Amino acid sequence: MRILGLITARGGSKGIPGKNIKILGSIPLINYTIASAKESKLLSKMVLSSDDEEIMKISWQQGVEVPFKRPGELAEDNTPSLKVIQHALDFYKAKNENFDAICLLQPTTPFRRNGLIDEAIRKFISGNYDSLISVREIPADFNPHWAFEDHDGILRIATGEKTPIPRRQELPKAYHRDGAIYITATRQIMEENSLLGENIGFINTMGDDYVNIDTISDWERAEEIIKTRN
Repeated sequence: MRILGLITARGGSKGIPGKNIKILGSIPLINYTIASAKESKLLSKMVLSSDDEEIMKISWQQGVEVPFKRPGELAEDNTPSLKVIQHALDFYKAKNENFDAICLLQPTTPFRRNGLIDEAIRKFISGNYDSLISVREIPADFNPHWAFEDHDGILRIATGEKTPIPRRQELPKAYHRDGAIYITATRQIMEENSLLGENIGFINTMGDDYVNIDTISDWERAEEIIKTRN
């Protein structure tokens, strides 16, 4: 199976200016994701999608292919990841190079345990999923069966049930995406216009170092993790 590893890193960041190449520990943030991708034996190709010349330069220096500059209209705050992925696949299709799946790697989730990417790829292949994502378990207190939504001032259980599950032990496990890995079949992306599909596999990263960097407090948490590692 041919799998394209795609690191996505746009230049604009309002919360933390220059976030993707800001120094975390002693290296640019993006270098953590590059190191994880370079460790993989199952990615057929590893490339960067960015609109920013400095990010492109740093990534190229670290051994990442930078075959194109992402168009500005695909580097806005609200640009869906799906559109960015489709742009990359279209680029290679025009060069008569095709991939069975894509592995999206976001620099804002920098900490991936050794071997995680290939572990996820092997599970994706063996399970014949539409997609596979990395997840972390949601604590019972925040389980969707115990969560409520506001419907015009009236609270209703988020799952649509009439009454909540009474006992913690009866709650099914629930997970949230952690942003570290998304693997999706090309047919799902290009034909179904979807990053997930219906048949979604997962790999659990509970117990691993984790932060999804969006705010200054997230960045400070990442710095604490680096200090602990050192």
